[in-house]
Amino acid sequence: MRHYEITLIVHPDQSSQVATMLEKYKQMITSEGGKIHREEDWGRKHLAYPIDKIYKAHYLLINIECGQETLDKLNYNFRFNDAVLRNLIITKKHAINKPSIMLINKDKEHDKNSDKNSDKNSDKGRA
Repeated sequence: MRHYEITLIVHPDQSSQVATMLEKYKQMITSEGGKIHREEDWGRKHLAYPIDKIYKAHYLLINIECGQETLDKLNYNFRFNDAVLRNLIITKKHAINKPSIMLINKDKEHDKNSDKNSDKNSDKGRA
């Protein structure tokens, strides 16, 4: 079995269905004897360019280990799922378990925003 990194761009109107969609794909991978090494939900982000007049989309990243037959099934499902705007499948040499740079930056940004909000709240208490 080979290692793959899959990135999905999902229609923003389908963001509430992302968890269900991800579970379906995970079940498809594990039922065929594959493994999921990493899964990340990056949330909604601005697109670099509009796709069908859509300016924001929901991003997902999955690192898996599976056979070619399973990968073909996944690719087929991505192609015919209207919620998936774009998908990218990259072959990797080994399994990747560490958090991606996007997730690390998202966490740092979240921490900054929470620090700013706590500073604002403490300033209100002083006045």
